[in-house]
Amino acid sequence: MQVSCKQASCKQASCKQASCKQASWSNIMTIEDDIAVLERVPIFALLGPQALRIIAIGTESRYVHKGEILFSVGEIADAGYLIQEGSFALELDSMESDTERVTVPRGTLLGESALLTETLRPVTATALEPSMVMRIPRSLFLKMLDGFPDAAQRLRDHFARRAEQTARDIVAVREALEQGGQ
Repeated sequence: MQVSCKQASCKQASCKQASCKQASWSNIMTIEDDIAVLERVPIFALLGPQALRIIAIGTESRYVHKGEILFSVGEIADAGYLIQEGSFALELDSMESDTERVTVPRGTLLGESALLTETLRPVTATALEPSMVMRIPRSLFLKMLDGFPDAAQRLRDHFARRAEQTARDIVAVREALEQGGQ
């Protein structure tokens, strides 16, 4: 796994910014550490340790400075990001000052759907503090699923259960609205 920092003023491992923890984080994480981080995410826990090893080997960890935008609303999403350290604000780009902002912590997977299909980013993600993310390219994730059909089946079953629950929730909301409107 490689670690990178995308900020122009950052000099990678020799970054001089006081808030930059990139140099110390890059020497700490091992493949086993990355697998342990992945296992704590419910969708990845379904895959099994061998599949997670493939993902851990093929990912890129990226340092994100406080205030740096990881991705913006409307960008093509070709990867998911797992927050290894730090936190991010997720916001819809809007001219309104009262735009809702959601804070997501360490262990959050950003862009789950981007792991499986072409999509656009629905929000802008901005680091609230010095952060480290694991970038998981769609191509890597799909190749891993090809090589581990049992993991692919468990993932398919998981998404099917989620879709069924979402459909039940929609029916319940519709019924509540219909009863409230009478």
